[in-house]
Amino acid sequence: MTALPTSLRERKKAKTRAAIREHAMRLFEEQGYAATTVDQIADAAEVSPSTFFRYFPAKEDVVLADDLDEVMVRVFLAQPAELAPLDAMMQAVRDIFTGMDPQVWAFERRRQDLIFGVPELRARAIQQMTETVDLFAGAIAQRQGLPADHFPARVMAGAAVGAILAIMPSGVGAQGVTPGDHSRMEQALTLLRDGLPLG
Repeated sequence: MTALPTSLRERKKAKTRAAIREHAMRLFEEQGYAATTVDQIADAAEVSPSTFFRYFPAKEDVVLADDLDEVMVRVFLAQPAELAPLDAMMQAVRDIFTGMDPQVWAFERRRQDLIFGVPELRARAIQQMTETVDLFAGAIAQRQGLPADHFPARVMAGAAVGAILAIMPSGVGAQGVTPGDHSRMEQALTLLRDGLPLG
């Protein structure tokens, strides 16, 4: 679902980033997140530690970087202008989840398994929600022709992210969203759009 890099340089960078991430995920799964070092990841990916840090600021960012957020914003902004923001968001969810490559889903499942299985990653992922709110607040404001710091747009973004977060399973053994769960995300956004009726 992500845009394909166009220049040779961009393609090489994307390939290096993907290799680092794949080797990191493999090592995390084989020997555990805590036991895996940046040096081991860099060695497996045949890059230097300094190259690793050019792509990922810290080891945890290999797992926590969510490439789907930017895709979601792009698809959201491309929705027909006559759709209200939450309806555009629901359509974007539909478009992304129904058109996603199975390999992307397989990687996303591995990523979410790590996040939900490693307490420090899960805690950081919750903290990252603020960045997601920032991203979608800007997208909503842009789509509606409003200032980037428009307060109601930020509140709407926070409510939408919170609604989606609310459907995520919690507790021991919890896992993240699966391909078939997009309907639950739509239901959450529909409830929000309709004023959160409890009946």
